[in-house]
Amino acid sequence: MSLILVTGGVRSGKSRFAEALAHEAAKDVLYVATGKAWDDEMARRIERHRERRPDTWGLCELGGRLSESINAAENYSVVLLDCLSTWVSGRLMDIPEQAWRDERITNQVLGEAQEWLDAVAQSGQTVIAVTSEVGLGGVAMSRLGRWFADILGDVNQQAARQADTVYAVIAGIPWRLKG
Repeated sequence: MSLILVTGGVRSGKSRFAEALAHEAAKDVLYVATGKAWDDEMARRIERHRERRPDTWGLCELGGRLSESINAAENYSVVLLDCLSTWVSGRLMDIPEQAWRDERITNQVLGEAQEWLDAVAQSGQTVIAVTSEVGLGGVAMSRLGRWFADILGDVNQQAARQADTVYAVIAGIPWRLKG
Protein backbone atom coordinates (compact mmCIF):
# COMPACT_ATOMS: atom_id res chain seq x y z
CA MET A 1 0.00 0.00 0.00
CA SER A 2 1.12 3.48 -0.77
CA LEU A 3 -0.86 6.63 0.00
CA ILE A 4 0.06 9.79 -1.88
CA LEU A 5 -1.71 12.98 -0.78
CA VAL A 6 -1.85 15.93 -3.18
CA THR A 7 -3.03 19.19 -1.66
CA GLY A 8 -3.23 22.77 -2.84
CA GLY A 9 -5.57 25.68 -3.30
CA VAL A 10 -8.51 25.88 -5.67
CA ARG A 11 -7.29 25.93 -9.30
CA SER A 12 -3.71 25.23 -8.20
CA GLY A 13 -3.26 22.32 -10.63
CA LYS A 14 -3.47 19.61 -7.98
CA SER A 15 -5.91 17.42 -9.92
CA ARG A 16 -3.85 17.59 -13.12
CA PHE A 17 -0.73 16.70 -11.15
CA ALA A 18 -2.48 13.77 -9.42
CA GLU A 19 -3.78 12.55 -12.80
CA ALA A 20 -0.22 12.63 -14.18
CA LEU A 21 1.04 10.65 -11.17
CA ALA A 22 -1.68 8.05 -11.71
CA HIS A 23 -0.98 7.84 -15.44
CA GLU A 24 2.75 7.28 -14.77
CA ALA A 25 2.06 4.66 -12.08
CA ALA A 26 -0.15 2.24 -14.02
CA LYS A 27 -2.59 1.69 -16.85
CA ASP A 28 -5.25 0.19 -14.59
CA VAL A 29 -6.47 3.25 -12.69
CA LEU A 30 -9.78 3.65 -10.90
CA TYR A 31 -10.88 7.29 -10.72
CA VAL A 32 -13.06 7.89 -7.65
CA ALA A 33 -15.17 11.01 -8.22
CA THR A 34 -16.67 12.64 -5.15
CA GLY A 35 -18.22 15.71 -6.77
CA LYS A 36 -21.93 16.29 -7.08
CA ALA A 37 -23.44 18.56 -9.70
CA TRP A 38 -25.20 20.93 -7.30
CA ASP A 39 -25.56 23.53 -10.06
CA ASP A 40 -24.60 24.21 -13.69
CA GLU A 41 -21.15 25.56 -12.82
CA MET A 42 -20.28 22.42 -10.82
CA ALA A 43 -21.61 20.24 -13.65
CA ARG A 44 -19.20 22.02 -16.03
CA ARG A 45 -16.28 21.43 -13.62
CA ILE A 46 -17.14 17.73 -13.43
CA GLU A 47 -17.33 17.55 -17.22
CA ARG A 48 -13.86 19.18 -17.63
CA HIS A 49 -12.39 16.56 -15.27
CA ARG A 50 -14.18 13.80 -17.18
CA GLU A 51 -12.80 15.01 -20.53
CA ARG A 52 -9.20 14.98 -19.23
CA ARG A 53 -9.29 11.37 -18.04
CA PRO A 54 -8.22 8.51 -20.30
CA ASP A 55 -11.13 6.35 -21.51
CA THR A 56 -9.29 3.29 -20.21
CA TRP A 57 -9.61 4.37 -16.56
CA GLY A 58 -12.37 2.93 -14.45
CA LEU A 59 -14.84 5.23 -12.71
CA CYS A 60 -16.48 5.06 -9.31
CA GLU A 61 -18.88 7.94 -8.64
CA LEU A 62 -18.92 7.92 -4.87
CA GLY A 63 -22.30 8.50 -3.35
CA GLY A 64 -21.67 7.36 0.19
CA ARG A 65 -18.88 6.31 2.49
CA LEU A 66 -15.29 6.82 1.38
CA SER A 67 -14.35 3.26 2.25
CA GLU A 68 -16.69 2.07 -0.55
CA SER A 69 -14.08 3.34 -2.99
CA ILE A 70 -11.54 0.78 -1.77
CA ASN A 71 -14.10 -2.02 -2.13
CA ALA A 72 -14.77 -0.89 -5.72
CA ALA A 73 -11.05 -0.83 -6.49
CA GLU A 74 -10.13 -4.47 -5.99
CA ASN A 75 -9.29 -4.99 -9.69
CA TYR A 76 -7.11 -1.87 -9.98
CA SER A 77 -3.52 -1.27 -8.90
CA VAL A 78 -3.96 2.53 -8.65
CA VAL A 79 -6.86 4.48 -7.19
CA LEU A 80 -7.17 8.23 -7.72
CA LEU A 81 -9.65 9.88 -5.35
CA ASP A 82 -10.60 13.41 -6.41
CA CYS A 83 -11.21 14.81 -3.90
CA LEU A 84 -11.46 14.71 -0.11
CA SER A 85 -12.59 18.34 0.11
CA THR A 86 -15.49 17.75 -2.25
CA TRP A 87 -16.43 14.65 -0.25
CA VAL A 88 -16.47 16.67 3.00
CA SER A 89 -18.53 19.44 1.41
CA GLY A 90 -21.00 16.89 0.04
CA ARG A 91 -21.36 15.30 3.48
CA LEU A 92 -22.01 18.68 5.12
CA MET A 93 -24.45 19.88 2.45
CA ASP A 94 -26.74 17.02 3.46
CA ILE A 95 -26.91 18.25 7.09
CA PRO A 96 -29.82 20.52 8.07
CA GLU A 97 -28.76 23.98 9.29
CA GLN A 98 -29.94 23.39 12.86
CA ALA A 99 -27.43 20.49 13.12
CA TRP A 100 -24.41 22.42 11.84
CA ARG A 101 -21.49 22.15 14.23
CA ASP A 102 -23.03 19.12 15.95
CA GLU A 103 -20.06 17.35 17.57
CA ARG A 104 -21.59 13.94 16.90
CA ILE A 105 -21.77 14.67 13.15
CA THR A 106 -18.25 16.10 13.15
CA ASN A 107 -16.95 12.93 14.80
CA GLN A 108 -18.93 10.78 12.36
CA VAL A 109 -17.33 12.49 9.32
CA LEU A 110 -13.86 12.25 10.88
CA GLY A 111 -14.55 8.59 11.70
CA GLU A 112 -15.54 7.88 8.09
CA ALA A 113 -12.30 9.47 6.91
CA GLN A 114 -10.30 7.32 9.34
CA GLU A 115 -12.23 4.22 8.25
CA TRP A 116 -11.19 4.99 4.66
CA LEU A 117 -7.57 5.55 5.69
CA ASP A 118 -7.59 2.21 7.53
CA ALA A 119 -9.00 0.50 4.41
CA VAL A 120 -6.30 2.15 2.28
CA ALA A 121 -3.63 0.86 4.68
CA GLN A 122 -4.98 -2.70 4.29
CA SER A 123 -5.20 -2.54 0.50
CA GLY A 124 -2.42 -3.46 -1.88
CA GLN A 125 -3.07 -0.48 -4.13
CA THR A 126 -1.36 2.82 -4.64
CA VAL A 127 -3.94 5.41 -3.63
CA ILE A 128 -3.56 9.02 -4.73
CA ALA A 129 -5.89 11.38 -2.86
CA VAL A 130 -6.47 14.99 -3.86
CA THR A 131 -7.63 17.57 -1.34
CA SER A 132 -7.87 21.33 -1.00
CA GLU A 133 -5.71 23.10 1.53
CA VAL A 134 -7.85 25.28 3.80
CA GLY A 135 -5.07 26.33 6.17
CA LEU A 136 -3.76 29.22 4.08
CA GLY A 137 -6.95 31.24 3.73
CA GLY A 138 -8.89 33.46 6.04
CA VAL A 139 -11.66 32.44 8.38
CA ALA A 140 -14.88 31.75 6.45
CA MET A 141 -17.72 34.25 6.73
CA SER A 142 -20.45 31.67 7.38
CA ARG A 143 -21.01 29.10 10.11
CA LEU A 144 -21.15 26.32 7.50
CA GLY A 145 -17.92 27.56 5.90
CA ARG A 146 -16.10 27.58 9.24
CA TRP A 147 -17.37 24.07 10.05
CA PHE A 148 -16.24 22.84 6.63
CA ALA A 149 -12.75 24.34 7.09
CA ASP A 150 -12.41 22.83 10.57
CA ILE A 151 -13.45 19.35 9.47
CA LEU A 152 -11.45 19.40 6.24
CA GLY A 153 -8.38 20.65 8.09
CA ASP A 154 -8.66 17.67 10.46
CA VAL A 155 -9.27 15.21 7.58
CA ASN A 156 -6.24 16.62 5.73
CA GLN A 157 -4.07 16.22 8.83
CA GLN A 158 -5.28 12.62 9.30
CA ALA A 159 -4.44 11.81 5.68
CA ALA A 160 -1.06 13.58 5.74
CA ARG A 161 0.00 11.71 8.88
CA GLN A 162 -0.76 8.37 7.24
CA ALA A 163 0.49 9.25 3.75
CA ASP A 164 3.81 7.95 2.51
CA THR A 165 4.19 10.98 0.24
CA VAL A 166 2.59 14.43 0.40
CA TYR A 167 2.75 17.08 -2.32
CA ALA A 168 1.56 20.67 -2.21
CA VAL A 169 0.77 22.15 -5.61
CA ILE A 170 1.04 25.92 -5.94
CA ALA A 171 0.46 27.67 -9.29
CA GLY A 172 0.85 24.33 -11.06
CA ILE A 173 4.19 23.56 -9.42
CA PRO A 174 4.28 20.48 -7.16
CA TRP A 175 6.41 20.59 -4.02
CA ARG A 176 7.17 17.36 -2.20
CA LEU A 177 6.56 17.91 1.51
CA LYS A 178 6.91 14.34 2.76
CA GLY A 179 8.40 11.09 1.51
